[in-house]
Amino acid sequence: QVQLVESGGGLVQPGGSLRLSCAASGRIPSFNVMGWYRQAPGKERELVATITSIGSTNYADSVKGRFTIARDNQKNTVYLQMNSLKPEDTAVYSCTLRRWLSDSGYWGQGTQVTVSS
Repeated sequence: QVQLVESGGGLVQPGGSLRLSCAASGRIPSFNVMGWYRQAPGKERELVATITSIGSTNYADSVKGRFTIARDNQKNTVYLQMNSLKPEDTAVYSCTLRRWLSDSGYWGQGTQVTVSS
C-alpha cells in the first residue's frame, strides 16, 4: 500500500509562484511514475506533469515553461514548482503514483491552488 500526502497549496496573485510537495510512503515500486493532476470547478481532471523514478518528465502544453516537476528519491517526495501563475491555473491539485506501465495507482487527498488578484 502507498500513501500520498500533498502540501503547499494556497492563494497567490497572478504572476506569483507556489511549490507543491507530495510525500510518498509505504510499498513504493522501484520503477514508478509520479504526477500531478488538477481539476477546476466544472472542468474535467487533466494531467499537469509526470516524472518517472529515473527522472524522465512530461508536461501539459499549458504549463510548459512555467511549471517544473522534480523528485527527491531519498525523501520519497515529488515537487511541482509553479511560476508565472495564471487565474486559469486555479484548481485542486492531486498527486498520483503508479507503477511504470500500469494503468492503476494511488491518489493523494488534493490541495487547493487559487490564483486571484
